[in-house]
Amino acid sequence: MAKESSPLRVVQAAIQSRNFAPVYYLHGDDDYLKDGAVRDLLEASIDPSTRDFNCEIRRASELDAEAVSSLLSTPPMLAEKRAVVLRDVTALKKAARQQLDLYLKRPASDTLLLLVSPAGTKVDAAIAAASETLEFAPLTPERVRRWIAHHATTVLTVSIADDAAQLLQQAVGNDLHQLASELDKCASYAIGVDRDVRATIDVDMVSAVVGIRRGETVTDLLDAVARQDAAAAVTLVAHVLGQPKVTAVQVVMMLSTQAFALSFGRARRDAGIPTNRLPQEFFAFLKETGGYPGRPWNEASSAWTKVTEQWSAASCEKALELLLESDIALKETTVSNAEQILMSLVLGLCSTRRRKVA
Repeated sequence: MAKESSPLRVVQAAIQSRNFAPVYYLHGDDDYLKDGAVRDLLEASIDPSTRDFNCEIRRASELDAEAVSSLLSTPPMLAEKRAVVLRDVTALKKAARQQLDLYLKRPASDTLLLLVSPAGTKVDAAIAAASETLEFAPLTPERVRRWIAHHATTVLTVSIADDAAQLLQQAVGNDLHQLASELDKCASYAIGVDRDVRATIDVDMVSAVVGIRRGETVTDLLDAVARQDAAAAVTLVAHVLGQPKVTAVQVVMMLSTQAFALSFGRARRDAGIPTNRLPQEFFAFLKETGGYPGRPWNEASSAWTKVTEQWSAASCEKALELLLESDIALKETTVSNAEQILMSLVLGLCSTRRRKVA
């Protein structure tokens, strides 16, 4: 079957129409979205009162051929449909896989079979050809921002202010598992004791729960370096490295994406591209390279446009040399020296200010 560009829409369409494919193959690098799709399909297709009898969730590596055959040939009990979830499906042993392949040639109409591969697993062409194939790629930063608002509204029944969603994403990044966890905490904080009130998560609540303040995020550090504001950047290093799950290596990666982008922007300006065209140029650059700028692409593009004139081709080249040296140093040193290396890097990047022509 042809692959769909939007797996979430496929799942929602199936749920709304109550018309489920006999076999779904869920793969891709976003396990959180895959787990959510599996949960939604099971809730919509299997009667809760008979779920104990009609829902089997198994790990493929633990099954032999007989177990696979039994799982796939068992009819529903006191219901119209049963469901079988095989996780890590490409780990099936040879004989067990043969049983699955036989089943896929003529799947049962009263069974919903969900075949799930973990992130980082190569697509199984044979399974993909015999099933409704759903690829769950990681969301872009822009879509993550929209996901935050959607998750807060639909799952947690709260609202979240735009600046609060922005701060949360800046603090946590694009990991949906971690974002969902922090959102849940923020929602509980917002709701308080009165659960009948439609609460709104504001930026102060995010700051209190996540432990990060506006002006002290990775994005703020990136912007300070882009402006070549050494005083501000140096002050931010300790704040940024003190945040949960933020490492110096990650910061260097984001600074490298920014430096490549600024180098690209400088080259486009030197080629005669007007400044007002740079946001579209930067967006296209990110789309082509897949770089992670630490924020939604449109926000990064806007920020870089404002500072491109401060960077020359030579200063961009020097910045990339400094970033490579720091990346190597961080991977060869102890954690205790990471802050010192990043501090030296930030000072070096901020000292590459473009010289004005007299």
